[in-house]
Amino acid sequence: MRAVVYRGVRDLRVETLPVPRIASNEILVRVAACGVCPTDIKKIVQGTVAPPRVFGHETAGTIVRVGARVRGFRVGARVGLHHHVPCMECHFCRHRAFAQCPTYKRTGITAGFEPAGGGYAEFVRVLPFCLPGIVRIPGANTFSEGAMLEPVNTVLKAVRQLPLLPGDTVLVAGQGPIGLMFTRLLALAGMRVVATDLLPNRRVLARRFGAWKSLDAARKDLPDEVHRLTRGRGADAAVLAVAVDSLVGQAQAAVRGGGTVLLFAHTVRGHEAPVDLGAVCVDEKGLAGSYSSDFTLQRAVARIVFGRQLDTRALVTHEFPLEQTAEAIALAEKPTPASLKIVVRHEMDRR
Repeated sequence: MRAVVYRGVRDLRVETLPVPRIASNEILVRVAACGVCPTDIKKIVQGTVAPPRVFGHETAGTIVRVGARVRGFRVGARVGLHHHVPCMECHFCRHRAFAQCPTYKRTGITAGFEPAGGGYAEFVRVLPFCLPGIVRIPGANTFSEGAMLEPVNTVLKAVRQLPLLPGDTVLVAGQGPIGLMFTRLLALAGMRVVATDLLPNRRVLARRFGAWKSLDAARKDLPDEVHRLTRGRGADAAVLAVAVDSLVGQAQAAVRGGGTVLLFAHTVRGHEAPVDLGAVCVDEKGLAGSYSSDFTLQRAVARIVFGRQLDTRALVTHEFPLEQTAEAIALAEKPTPASLKIVVRHEMDRR
């Protein structure tokens, strides 16, 4: 089979690998679509993991082989995959800190080499502990929608952990694919979203996704404007969907006492930003983070995506064939005003 193999920093090569052999308690999936995620970009660009690996974890495709001991799955089923599934039994899982679960931290989908997702290949093997993460794609939906289940899950998890009431105001900084997902899911939950971005076209798109107000992120008086829009109270929460360290202080200034600033894009360790500790203590302005998905939200995410309450088709602006995965990742790393979500597709599965 063809696969895009990571051989070192910024070194991706289209190679021929054996089709993965499955054990009796595993399944084999022919990949139809795989989204390009910033976490894979980070690993490829910064070399944070050792080669060789096949990346790509926002994966959807068709089951082509089912192990003899596997029940509940059939050949020909169209499915979305999740590469991380928690044990649901450990101390972290009992506290719903699923991303900290040792089982969750293992990657359970592979195209060969060390399991790393494997969606940038023609076939992937799904290990036993990730079988519960498989979601069937309805006939009316596309493989690209199936591939979007994982990123939408991560955003819904973050939204659900914010202490909000219907009608609250939430500042969402950055209206790329993730920011637009936040805008839409928060709007669906009854929040008034103040969306910010540097690009005018993304601010327009944010309104289409349900934003109450859409502001230029370059405004020097942005916190003051948020307070004006909320009659002096401030936002009830702020979400940073871009990894801009200077925005932490700005978001902290924009939220009310007792509000929360949520970091979603700061996935590189070592970044530092000034934080008013008095505001955290005296004003009770919380600073929180959210990373990866919540396995218990699978059904809710499927309803939202497949029911097109959040129409992820509007987020996919570019599709690349497998052989051009390096180009897809380069565009996702340095997006243009016209680019949002990038997907690697296979010609044999165009739906």
